[in-house]
Amino acid sequence: MSFERIKQKIPFYLLMAPAVLLSTCVILIPSVTTIFSSFTDWNGISADMNYVGMQNYKELIADGVFRKALSNNCKWMVMYLIIPVTIAVIAAVCLLKQKRTRAMFQVMFLLPYVIAPIANALIWLNMIYSPLTGLVGFLKSKAGFAALASPLTQVDTALVGVAAVDIWHYWGYLAVVFFSALRQTPSDYIEAATMDGCNGWQLFRYIYFPSMLPTFKMMMVLIVIQSFLQFDYVYLLTSGGPAHATEMLGTLTYNYAFTLFQFGKAATIAVMMSLLGLVASIAYARMSREEG
Repeated sequence: MSFERIKQKIPFYLLMAPAVLLSTCVILIPSVTTIFSSFTDWNGISADMNYVGMQNYKELIADGVFRKALSNNCKWMVMYLIIPVTIAVIAAVCLLKQKRTRAMFQVMFLLPYVIAPIANALIWLNMIYSPLTGLVGFLKSKAGFAALASPLTQVDTALVGVAAVDIWHYWGYLAVVFFSALRQTPSDYIEAATMDGCNGWQLFRYIYFPSMLPTFKMMMVLIVIQSFLQFDYVYLLTSGGPAHATEMLGTLTYNYAFTLFQFGKAATIAVMMSLLGLVASIAYARMSREEG
């Protein structure tokens, strides 16, 4: 490469330098440190860090609590790929019919999403799940459901109870994203299909949905990634209980790191979570390349 060519690219390198430096400090170095820690018995406090090889990985794979957490993350992913997506698509299609009130509905849909997770958790704990002041208490005292209890206290229903809160907070955001994608459908396609006699379902299936498909695929991949990174609502509502019924990889990592002070195992779970997200990212990249 000639000196003149290098000189021409100096401004480009200078503009890229802050982003590269930030990515190195915030992403690359912590990632390498986490991967290295996963092969040690570091407790997160002392300077002693003994190399243990694959021991952390072997112990976690044989650990019933880890397998339970991984299973819960998979169940969470399935629920998220079905329930909020279905609600969001229906709501987005309904918004297409609204002209004057669609802006108001979009704000209403986004409201739970922009509220802090701790506020949403308190709303559901006090107004829905509380046996004293919530809907559960009302049904027990007024409607005669004496045996009704908060789903968060039952092993069989705790995961669904937590998921309900997160789905309520998330589906509106999905609806707004899908609605924005549906609005990008070329109007001449819609007019031609309408003139050909397409009903509502056919119009959505053959015109609207293909138009929003790239956005739909991207959101599916993001949901898969977020499902394996789930932490906030689980920790706020149940902390992984009762009896590990809502334990997630994220809460298990937190417990290993800040309760048991086994940072080596916590780093191991973090590496596994990253690998699961990487698989979803690679799948999306391949789908995008095939579309191109």
